[in-house]
Amino acid sequence: MNRINQLFSSNKKDLLSIYFCAGTPTLEGTANVIRTLEKHGVSMIEIGIPFSDPMADGIVIQNAATRALRNGMSLKRLFEQLRDIREDVEIPLVFMGYLNPIMQFGFENFCRQCAECGIDGVIIPDLPFRDYQEQYRPIAERYGIKVIMLITPETSEERVREIDAHTDGFIYMVSSAATTGAQQDFDVQKRAYFKKIDEMKLRNPRMVGFGISNKATFRAACDNAKGGIIGSKFVTLLEEEKDPEKAILRLLEVIQE
Repeated sequence: MNRINQLFSSNKKDLLSIYFCAGTPTLEGTANVIRTLEKHGVSMIEIGIPFSDPMADGIVIQNAATRALRNGMSLKRLFEQLRDIREDVEIPLVFMGYLNPIMQFGFENFCRQCAECGIDGVIIPDLPFRDYQEQYRPIAERYGIKVIMLITPETSEERVREIDAHTDGFIYMVSSAATTGAQQDFDVQKRAYFKKIDEMKLRNPRMVGFGISNKATFRAACDNAKGGIIGSKFVTLLEEEKDPEKAILRLLEVIQE
């Protein structure tokens, strides 16, 4: 069973998924960040593939991607760094990146190498759902890679149900129609959206992302889904500390205080 399915089939609650950009804060530190996050109880990790023209990312993650590219990070180098990651890392690992560099690499080659180094899934924000269905799904399934789709408050109920019916892993529930970035709390409108999706009784589990940065937003995510995804807040702390150990301890203190 794919590690993503194993995670969500368990009775674990308040799941914490952390995003960071590969190649930051140092080019060779990606595997160390992963191992440190697992050591501190993170449930799942999203490894960002840096790209020069991101669509869904706010300024914090944009800047991290720029630094990673300047450091020399590439998909080829990332796969090399993660070749032995499954020798001691057990939690689900998910790539998050844009279609352009993946297409340049070759989608089948990408999926093959994901499988070889133990990547469980991939989030591609600019991959249209129809294209996924018609072109990419058969390849991803051949290699056991879960393609995780995003929904937003603007996604129609029909499309949400279509995504739920044709994907397997989890649904990434974007908290708002905006780019990534920390928020202090979720307003009434966002909470109504969470409630509406919950009432649809989807078969796939959900994780809430975008804007989770403190106890209030993480708690809201956990109350309305399986857990929360934290990106910009951790990326900021990692840049400040230059040390994943210190960064994750500061983050855990913030979301648990």
